[in-house]
Amino acid sequence: MRRARRFLKKRSDCPDNCGVSRGFGLVVVICSLAIVAALMALNLRQSGPTSKTAQRAESEGIAAVGTINFNQAGTELEAYRAEHATYAGAVLPASFGVTLVRADATTYCLQAGVGGAVQHFVGPAGPTSSGPC
Repeated sequence: MRRARRFLKKRSDCPDNCGVSRGFGLVVVICSLAIVAALMALNLRQSGPTSKTAQRAESEGIAAVGTINFNQAGTELEAYRAEHATYAGAVLPASFGVTLVRADATTYCLQAGVGGAVQHFVGPAGPTSSGPC
């Protein structure tokens, strides 16, 4: 009976005050945070804003918007040509998102974008191409 009391008493003397259990818990928390940080870094490299997939999707989106803007501006220029029999002198409002770089009697060149993402369209039936007019 005495041994049982001593055993129980010794265990109850140090229920949560032992340094070993606290130190072990701290090590586990730090290791789990390091693992989570490493997994997040790997995930961001593959699907984050600087990943190749995200950059490709962004450039495709910019190209699609540019094509839509060129089509709308082309329709406006065709209406101008129907009235004046030339593209020369046509002016596009800023709401089209494109700039009319040059216009003569039979052709025009539209440009959209800034910096390295500049596209141009040679109309009335040309393709959309990268780079300035």
